[in-house]
Amino acid sequence: MTSGLHSKYVLFDVDGTLIDAVSNQRRVWGSWAERYGLDADEVYQVALRTRPVETFAQVAAGRDPQECLAVLHELEDEDVRSGVYAAFDGASELLHGLPPGAWALVTSNYEHRVRGRFQRTGLPMPAVIVDAAALAEGKPSPVPYLQAAERLGAEPGDCLVIEDAPSGVRSGLRAGMTVWGVNAATAVEGVHRHFVSLREAVPHILAFVTGNHGGAAAA
Repeated sequence: MTSGLHSKYVLFDVDGTLIDAVSNQRRVWGSWAERYGLDADEVYQVALRTRPVETFAQVAAGRDPQECLAVLHELEDEDVRSGVYAAFDGASELLHGLPPGAWALVTSNYEHRVRGRFQRTGLPMPAVIVDAAALAEGKPSPVPYLQAAERLGAEPGDCLVIEDAPSGVRSGLRAGMTVWGVNAATAVEGVHRHFVSLREAVPHILAFVTGNHGGAAAA
């Protein structure tokens, strides 16, 4: 039995799930690569697969990783202020339709950037945000999603994780949660359900939380 106020909860990844940040990430990494005289496309392909410090080790092994990270953070913060952002279709309807306290954000980014992006796109903010600064272990470790559940007062088995990336899917599965994939042409390995778009998933996610399964037959 859950100790929280709700019977079911939804834990959302942010970039690629609720916010379409692909072009922003590519632009930031391109600017970073230019600073170090590196090939932007090669750097971005590595960055897609690894965390920043691991990216630096592969593409700029002779550079101070802390300096590399500081430059990346500077570029990312500037992008939050001046970049063009869009929420995925259905994100606003979905988040406004969820009961307060029944959902959280679990992101590998930092809370101040998430807040900036949500403000830019008009999305509501939840009470619980688990970000990169909150954890020693990031995805695919189960720790981020387990911490979010704990802060919501939820049992892992009562939580639905919405993800777009393999590392996040593994994180949710390892946490013992139901995991649905969105915004991908093909299903990420391990997901319990797959939706090509977030829009397609909206009624099913709302039904998971509210218990109203009318019209939410298996996709």
